[in-house]
Amino acid sequence: MSAATAEFFNETKGVSLGSLIEVAGDSKTRNKGLLGRDGLDEGQGLWIVPCEAIHMFFMRFAIDVVYLDKSKRVVKIVPALKPCRLSACLKAHSVLELPAGVAERTGTKPGDQLEMRREAA
Repeated sequence: MSAATAEFFNETKGVSLGSLIEVAGDSKTRNKGLLGRDGLDEGQGLWIVPCEAIHMFFMRFAIDVVYLDKSKRVVKIVPALKPCRLSACLKAHSVLELPAGVAERTGTKPGDQLEMRREAA
């Protein structure tokens, strides 16, 4: 991952969701998303902002999809979304894409408050 990265921390549960979360804040990186990748390593992910819907066409692996409002509160989770699927949440302002299983392993649920702890170039 070559773009700016951040750590996303679940303040409600006291656990990190990943420390190498790539920030997709421009149209080029939002449109590309995770396309062309073979997977995500532990700690990796993609934060797409703004975003309220994603597609999994041409993807090679499942991901956990965590929809966040403007304050980074979790509004919806789609665990292990498989390739060739669509997902949306009209209440969302951004989407956090994580390796499948992270949401369950960290106990992350709708209503939890996330924080972007740091950002590095």
